[in-house]
Amino acid sequence: MDDKILIEKIAAGDENAFKHFVEKYHQMVLNICNNILHNFDDSMDISQEVFIKIYESIDQFRGDSKISTWLYRIAVNKSLNFLRSKKRSKWFSSLDLIFGDEKVQIDPLDDTLQPGEDMEIDESKKLLHDALKKLPEKQNAAIALSHFDELSYKEIAEIMNISVSEVGVLINRGKNKLQKIIINYYKNH
Repeated sequence: MDDKILIEKIAAGDENAFKHFVEKYHQMVLNICNNILHNFDDSMDISQEVFIKIYESIDQFRGDSKISTWLYRIAVNKSLNFLRSKKRSKWFSSLDLIFGDEKVQIDPLDDTLQPGEDMEIDESKKLLHDALKKLPEKQNAAIALSHFDELSYKEIAEIMNISVSEVGVLINRGKNKLQKIIINYYKNH
């Protein structure tokens, strides 16, 4: 079913249309929340709040942007608000932020790892996770949307309600801070 028709039906109170909408977009919203919160249970809770917000404010959707952009914006805002209210920084972990744009996939059945390499990978992931906790929330959100959801700077700008140049600044500053944190860690250990 077309998104425009779905929105109209939901606005008219059609519960089946809303159910279809949730089924269609639940995984996307859950992934957005999880990329920011890095906690599946919290992400499930926040994704439910996102859909409650959608249901309550469906008549506010003007169609100026894509429905996915609207969902991203609500999911990011709900996730950031959750972090602020809980004073927590449980963030995502992925080696690709520092070591390039390629995703690093570890196959547990891959026997090409030398003894101790799997421990080094686990330590690197933990180090990166700890470093990411130290970044400001907006830098984390911009990095998550860019690297995990693979959104363009323009899409991130729409979602975060900032300019494209601000997105670039957030991502660059975040990467620079991550590198400094990790370099300092290795200097001191």
